[in-house]
Amino acid sequence: MSNEKKLELLTPKNCQVIFIDQQPQMAFGVVSIDRQTLKNNVVGLAKAAKAFGIPTTITTVETQGFSGPTYPELLDVFPGKEILERSSMNSWDDQKVRNALANNGRKKVVVSGLWTEVCNNSFALSAMQEGGYEIYMVADASGGTSVEAHDFAMQRMIQVGVIPVTWQQVMLEWQRDWARKETYDAVMAIVREHSGAYGMGVDYAYTMVHQAPQRAAGAHPVLAPIPAK
Repeated sequence: MSNEKKLELLTPKNCQVIFIDQQPQMAFGVVSIDRQTLKNNVVGLAKAAKAFGIPTTITTVETQGFSGPTYPELLDVFPGKEILERSSMNSWDDQKVRNALANNGRKKVVVSGLWTEVCNNSFALSAMQEGGYEIYMVADASGGTSVEAHDFAMQRMIQVGVIPVTWQQVMLEWQRDWARKETYDAVMAIVREHSGAYGMGVDYAYTMVHQAPQRAAGAHPVLAPIPAK
């Protein structure tokens, strides 16, 4: 990948997302990140992709034989979406996956998957070498079987041009400008639910600074945006 390509920010128009093997048996083996945090980050990224209309692919491996179905929380973000089932550990080996990526027509691919050292690593290297894709690996929406397995896989991928990112970084890069009101409410809703202390701070701003007591008691309807500075 050229340095010029690396300087391009991610936008809703220039990238696509793939979720690889976000399945319970795969998550059971993850040690590099707290598994509940992992799921939170995966679902947060998925909701962001939906809010910005990013083409998204979900692929699974050996659902019935070993790994179990995709997390229901991820499926709920994309109801009725076709799930691309495979047998190969390398998603790139499956023609359905290659076709889905090609049909989306975008060379920047944001990747969230399990495990980092196996399925993510092999997909990234193959997609770059054979497909000419630019890979953005979401480090905190992926996980490995040990801290070392995750970290060294990330290092290996970075050495060949994979760009490491985090899920919230990707979402805010898509948003870029708080004046973009068509996605502002959706982003704030994702932040409140999935961004930990940042989300708590947003709720504090709504209730204490902007006097929206409906966030403090009773039902919690969609709120008007916090005015941009």
